[in-house]
Amino acid sequence: MLAMYFWAFVIGGVICVIGQLLFDVAKLTPGHTLSLLVVIGAVLGGFGLYEPLVDFAGAGATVPITSFGNSLVNGALQDAQAHGIIGVLTGMFQVTSSGISAAIIFGFIGALLFKPKG
Repeated sequence: MLAMYFWAFVIGGVICVIGQLLFDVAKLTPGHTLSLLVVIGAVLGGFGLYEPLVDFAGAGATVPITSFGNSLVNGALQDAQAHGIIGVLTGMFQVTSSGISAAIIFGFIGALLFKPKG
C-alpha cells in the first residue's frame, strides 16, 4: 500500500515538474502549457501508453490534466467503434461532460464569491 502512494506521488510530481519546466524554461503561457499537457495525454492514450501508467501510478496519473486528454481519446475511440464517425464527437463529450460542467459551475461560483482580477 505504501508503494502505491509513493509511485502516485512520484508520477504525479513528474507530470507537474514537466508543466513547471514548460513555464520556466520554455517560457510558455499557462494556456499553451495546459493545451500541450492535454495533447500529450491524448497522444499517449491514443497509442495505449497512458492506461499502463494509470494502472501503475493510480491517482498520480489520473489527477493531472494529462488524464483529461486520455479521457477524450478513450471516449472517442469507444464510441467510434460503436457508432462510427459520429461516435468520435459524441464519445468525447459523454466521457468528459461531468468534468467540464463542474469546472464551469465552480468557476462561476468562485467568480461570484471572490473579486476576480483583470
